[in-house]
Amino acid sequence: DGRNQTVMFDTLEDWRYELERTKGNVKYKAVTTNEGYKVSEKLPLYFVVPICISEESILKYEGRGIPIWCWSCHNGAALLKMSAFPKEQDDSTSQMQKAFLDGIYKTISKPPYELLKTEDLSSSLPSLQDIQTAYTRFKHLFLIDNSTDFWATDVKWFSLLESTNWLEIIRRVLKKAVEVAECLERQHTNVLLIEESATDLCCVISSLVQVMMDSYSRTKAGFQSLIQKEWVIGGHGFLDRCNHLHKSDKDEAPVFLLLLNCVWQLVQQYPPAFEFTETYLTVLSDSLYVPIFSTFFFNSQHQKDINTSGESLKIQSGPFRFLTVWDWSVQFDPKAQAFLNNPLYAEKPKPDKSQRKTARFKHQRQLSLPLTQAKSSTKRGFFREETDYLIKNILGKRIGKFINSSDEPPNSFREFYDSWHSKPVDYHGLLLPRIDGPEIKVWAQRYLRWIPEAQLPGGGTIATTAKILELMEEVQSLQVKMDEEHSQGTFGDVRSVPMLRNSARLSSLFPFALLQRQSVKPALPTSTWKDLEDEDDLVKRDDEFVDLGSEML
Repeated sequence: DGRNQTVMFDTLEDWRYELERTKGNVKYKAVTTNEGYKVSEKLPLYFVVPICISEESILKYEGRGIPIWCWSCHNGAALLKMSAFPKEQDDSTSQMQKAFLDGIYKTISKPPYELLKTEDLSSSLPSLQDIQTAYTRFKHLFLIDNSTDFWATDVKWFSLLESTNWLEIIRRVLKKAVEVAECLERQHTNVLLIEESATDLCCVISSLVQVMMDSYSRTKAGFQSLIQKEWVIGGHGFLDRCNHLHKSDKDEAPVFLLLLNCVWQLVQQYPPAFEFTETYLTVLSDSLYVPIFSTFFFNSQHQKDINTSGESLKIQSGPFRFLTVWDWSVQFDPKAQAFLNNPLYAEKPKPDKSQRKTARFKHQRQLSLPLTQAKSSTKRGFFREETDYLIKNILGKRIGKFINSSDEPPNSFREFYDSWHSKPVDYHGLLLPRIDGPEIKVWAQRYLRWIPEAQLPGGGTIATTAKILELMEEVQSLQVKMDEEHSQGTFGDVRSVPMLRNSARLSSLFPFALLQRQSVKPALPTSTWKDLEDEDDLVKRDDEFVDLGSEML
């Protein structure tokens, strides 16, 4: 039915709808095996597995070793994820688990299923500790107290930025997503992502692949539904990874922020392909630390259920209900919400119009590292040396009987990547990020918005956006007048756009920061969640000091 709303994936019907939307219902089924959390408290109540997987198999190891469906490609190939068995096991248990996995692989490698490739993300991507260390270093680049410190760090900006390794991690993650997309799109092969819990890097890669391959995930409702499916219901440990309770730092890692940084790269490279803006991504990243919302507060659906339906939370009017972050009216008024929508979002192209190659945007050198020699891609294609460990120690035998990696052409990733970038961009088709040299940039709006020295008064992309919005407002006004003349006041739903006529008062980091004038407030509120104690309407609150270290970064 082309839902234009966020799908929460907390019901069986939501999963069946997604299966039908992606045409995956022929080979995959939504199961109710975990109702009452009788399989595992870490799994959602409902999820999707291959039709051939039995309920007994799901129950045997609390869901571990079971391929769980994420998404189906237009050609029938599917993206799957699996929670791996613990590596430290006694011999008898290990042998039983290997035999179990061998049976699962044999089952899902027969028709009607496509050939299968595995990707052990624990060995092919940076560890969560490496990600946390890199982000901590990166974050400190923007915690600047005064103008003197800013200009002192500006002299060695490139070396400081490179030493954090944050942009390199973003590049590696995007490259891995492209590799997976190649298998699905070109090789028509199922891809099984494997991770210890399947709730961290699995979420990042599966989400990125869907954003790149499914234009629905590039709409606002589609992207929000994707976050619900892969992260909220999928069981990402927001409570631990964001360290909301400040109990322990050992499990903290900015995994969700890593995804948003990767998506931002795509948004700034291909703006017309996305219905939402970078401002949307910025306020979404801020909302990660607003605990009045249940969306990004719990470790699992089970933890949310027991904490929102318990007797201790019952009040006179009934059970306590958390708000969902997807109701943006809680944080912003309609005028502010307009900044979340992309006015230049490309509509579905008409068949009779030829596609034009997208224009290449100039590099912002101050926000990206200089071009360096790219590392040569592995000669073995999708499989890497690290995968041998998975094959020998988890599966017990080489997976070559299912797929022979030597059959793949050498440098298949580079061939796929270069071939796609040599053709015109279809904003509603496959979308591959540019990952070479200075193409990977710093998310300026998020990380530089509180630094006055980094702002461009009356300039930057916001100057262009302001003119576009002014023109759109004029066109809409004329359309309303025409509608009134033709139908005597009956006119359609016209999306309002904010008034930005006085662009001289804006900066490159609008709508979060304006020129330094006492009488001017940002268009989007910067108040923290604590303001809600005295006022429900965030929009009407005066801006207050925000602790960058704990709240915004």
